[in-house]
Amino acid sequence: MLIRRFHVYLLSMLFVSISVSAVTYHAPIGKSQWYLSSSIFECSLTHTIPEFGSGVFFHEAGEPLKFYLQAKNNPLKEGRGAFVIESPDWLPGKVPQDLGYVDVVKSDRPITVTERNATAMIASLMEGMAPTFTRKAWYSDDSVRVRLNSVNFRNHFEDYQACVSTLLPVNFRQVERSLVLFEVDKAILTKEDFQVLDNVIIYIKADKTVSSIYVDGHTDTSGRRIYNRRLSKERAETVTQYLIDNGIKNDMITTRYHGERYPAVSNSTKESRARNRRTTVRLERGPRVLRKPKVEAEDSESLGDMRNG
Repeated sequence: MLIRRFHVYLLSMLFVSISVSAVTYHAPIGKSQWYLSSSIFECSLTHTIPEFGSGVFFHEAGEPLKFYLQAKNNPLKEGRGAFVIESPDWLPGKVPQDLGYVDVVKSDRPITVTERNATAMIASLMEGMAPTFTRKAWYSDDSVRVRLNSVNFRNHFEDYQACVSTLLPVNFRQVERSLVLFEVDKAILTKEDFQVLDNVIIYIKADKTVSSIYVDGHTDTSGRRIYNRRLSKERAETVTQYLIDNGIKNDMITTRYHGERYPAVSNSTKESRARNRRTTVRLERGPRVLRKPKVEAEDSESLGDMRNG
């Protein structure tokens, strides 16, 4: 404990010395502003940092919370920057909290903080503290400090939490290409499949820019070609019917089936064949493009007794 206190003391002394030769970007008390942007797709709480840019708490649907600095002209040198929770001038005497180091990159978003530390930042702002990033300038040996101001943060945080509570469970990237797997010789949906498709349905209903849905059925190579074509058709139509039964418009959906023709992976092992017994659901945004269905010739093989994919 004594060692830890001594370390924090040295850290506080270090930042006192740094501040003498540091350029500090922060919002003065009278100009500290936070702005909320909210939707079911994402929530952001943005703090304006004069002459630097902004600091943003960002929570996208289906993703964890993160924080990032948005710079107009990034003054920070690439490398490792110090990350400390400091006490503002009007709260003297509070011991700073060392949160370690963050990676600084050459970008208009030089620093990104992941969920754990972003949550710690929120807690500190609620207590009136000041999260601060320090890194050398790229143009000189001076240090650059970027500091958040807690003034007016609490006024917006409750609304931010309300926004987060209404986020969709997934975002477009997570459902743009979805996969449903099947057991050997079956076209029956499982509990796990329902969850995958329910997320797709929730997203389609929420995002009016989704215009087209492509459902493609596949098999492995275990059976004869004509049977596999028919089995892939059953698998695709099973998924399509589930979408329609749950409120997706039929005219948005193009249903196709390919048998064994387009394996995702080699059919050389039991595990790889399992990955090929699938139906994929692909979403497209923008104006709907009408495509002429591709008609494939049916094989003339008899069905007979066979083991199928």
